Amino acid sequence: MSILIVDDNPVNLIIIEKILKNEGYTDTVKANSAYELFDYLKIDSPDAADVSADLILLDMMMPEIDGLEVCRRIQQVERLRDIPIIIVTALGDSNKLAEALDMGASDYVMKPINKVELMARIRVALRLKEEKDWHIERDRKIRYELDLARQVQRSVLSQPVDNASISICANYYPSSELAGDMYSWYQIDEHRYGVILLDTMGHGISSSLVCMFISSALQDTITALVDPELVMQELNRYMSQLYNKEHFMHYYFTAIYLVIDTREKTIEYVNAGHPPAVAYLDDGEVQMLDKGCCAIGFFEKIEIQKETIRYRDSARLFLYTDGLAEAMVEEKDEIEGMGRLVEVLADFRDEMCTDVVERIVPEERRRNQQDDMCLVMLHTKREED
Repeated sequence: MSILIVDDNPVNLIIIEKILKNEGYTDTVKANSAYELFDYLKIDSPDAADVSADLILLDMMMPEIDGLEVCRRIQQVERLRDIPIIIVTALGDSNKLAEALDMGASDYVMKPINKVELMARIRVALRLKEEKDWHIERDRKIRYELDLARQVQRSVLSQPVDNASISICANYYPSSELAGDMYSWYQIDEHRYGVILLDTMGHGISSSLVCMFISSALQDTITALVDPELVMQELNRYMSQLYNKEHFMHYYFTAIYLVIDTREKTIEYVNAGHPPAVAYLDDGEVQMLDKGCCAIGFFEKIEIQKETIRYRDSARLFLYTDGLAEAMVEEKDEIEGMGRLVEVLADFRDEMCTDVVERIVPEERRRNQQDDMCLVMLHTKREED
């Protein structure tokens, strides 16, 4: 338990040190000025991460640099700003004391020093410091675990596909370390691919856990069942396991799942309450993939309407989440944003671009996004492509 005593009067240093040692606080360091304190804390050294203290007893009135300036300087150093500072002063100016507290001091004690009062304030300050340190360490562990969870979550996302018959890729901009958007695609056979984009309820840890829960079943479900209607029924059954009867809590996600057959030139899909995907087909024909069912997980049993789209030569599809649509307009209006997004995506119907989101969403909105943004792009190729 390290306590720093800072006072330009040697007698005060001796008295305070004696009081502390009699109370069992033997790890003390004395400083005659602010300069000695700064030198001990290595306040100007970026490589002094291990130099700190548990408490500073600081005289208010010192030559050259007073206690107010010391508090201000310490608050500017991130590794030091959580050290409690108790002002020790003979100055009864309440305005000065209030200013010291505003500058970062945690408490004060008046001179001449009352031993009982001084030790009571020290114990309170050290107890608060111990609790704050505990929270800091807990937050550090949580950040580490969140970072690990983020890496795991990213690892289950599908890698781009680019072969003679189809190209599939994604632009993904999560709003936080843990995201609620997820995409996956799987090759079913030589000519068919199953592609899904989903957006879970909420944000942060709960939504990411739902994503991971669903991802554990996606590959087996899609490759075994294939058919969009059957896949969505199975995912709905899977989600029903999360229903919390005690709190009447339904966990759900919106999704669009489609099966592309490059030999038969068909796109079978189900849209489960998700923003409609955009399909640019032959001769500039545009279709919105908006048929299907309600969000997955709302009800134990759901009615599903599967749709089939046919094309002659090639098709280009854009699947996106509502965060991207909302980012297209200033007022976060999803409907208006979807209309604007469909207009803009038309400019990319003839190219596969890995930075579409960067090109259509202003940088300021990407930095301040409140929701995950995801765009999945598919291009079925002509035989001569």
